[in-house]
Amino acid sequence: MATSATLKPLSGIKVVELGTLIAGPFAARILGEFGAEVIKIESPDGGDPLRKWRKLYEGTSLWWYLQSRNKKSVTVNLKHPDGIEVVRKLVAQADIVVENFRPGVLEKLGLGWEALSAINPGLVMLRLSGFGQTGPMARQPGFGAIGESMGGLRYVTGFPDRPPVKTGISIGDSIAALWGALGALMALRHKEVNGGRGQVVDVALYEAVFAMMESLVPEFDVFGFVRERTGNIMPGITPSNTHTTKDGKHVAIGANGDAIFRRLMQTMGRDDLAEDPSLADNAGRDARREEIYALIDAWVADHDEAAVLEALAAAEVPASRIYSVPDMFADPQFLAREMLQTVSLPDGRSCRMPGIVPKLSLTPGEAESLGPALGEHTDAVLGALGYDATAIRALREGGAI
Repeated sequence: MATSATLKPLSGIKVVELGTLIAGPFAARILGEFGAEVIKIESPDGGDPLRKWRKLYEGTSLWWYLQSRNKKSVTVNLKHPDGIEVVRKLVAQADIVVENFRPGVLEKLGLGWEALSAINPGLVMLRLSGFGQTGPMARQPGFGAIGESMGGLRYVTGFPDRPPVKTGISIGDSIAALWGALGALMALRHKEVNGGRGQVVDVALYEAVFAMMESLVPEFDVFGFVRERTGNIMPGITPSNTHTTKDGKHVAIGANGDAIFRRLMQTMGRDDLAEDPSLADNAGRDARREEIYALIDAWVADHDEAAVLEALAAAEVPASRIYSVPDMFADPQFLAREMLQTVSLPDGRSCRMPGIVPKLSLTPGEAESLGPALGEHTDAVLGALGYDATAIRALREGGAI
């Protein structure tokens, strides 16, 4: 992978990751992509389960290589007192600890907030959990699917005549990770700019999803309105829908802007609707949405996908095919923005991974290394803490690392 001499925005920041699977590790991955040193603590007995999730290449998950890029893997037995001491020494030098254990677990290990902040008063501790660190449900287990359900996303996703459906990815965990990374950076800024101390950033998965639910709450509180499943349309924003072409492809068209709607109607040969004053604004169009969607459905169904997209592009109407991953691999926009980066797996095989988001003009993020082998950096990291080779060997023989 390419390297850069440019100082990255989080250069000098040290992160200790005490997490597995998705939310915590994804938050730490974001920090690592922008220059933070991320030391991932893993159990010597197999490490993060993500290493074996989904598609494996030569025994290791391709997701692992992506999720843990730019990280250092250090194996520590958190049930061993000498292992706990290793973590405490790492935390003493850290800026951020990322963890996604069930609330109370780290406290039992002597690694809770009170214990760690006593070691390092400037520490920022990002805690991701199903329901947060407080409240009657705090100690209950909660995965992303539960957060998506309780946070409202599942209820509004799907078609009205069918049960709720999930999105095709672990979106609840990913949203929580984004809030977590943002919160950790806000806490760092407070400490560094406002002279504040370290603090806890408490992210509950259900709240992370709930925060994305647009006007759901005030609409219910003021009008008693309960947003229901509406398939691919969103009542109140018309037209915006998915339509099927003559050759059986699916195209999303978003023409809910007033001028855009007029251009769409003109492209469809419906100048009468383009100039209809009752359709000049969103409220008028939404009142006639079934009529409008039926017309767009019929027009799209009369043309192949390529013709539909060409006509809409010429009219400057936002539209897209529903991309599969092969579409992404062939798309010039993905390639121009370096969103498909070629890396080498440990055996030298070429593999493409997603590029870095967001794009910073002066201090861009970078994928410098793929997810490491289990314990790959244990000796080096412990050596930097002051453990000599004899002490490291003793820790390993004693089952602490």
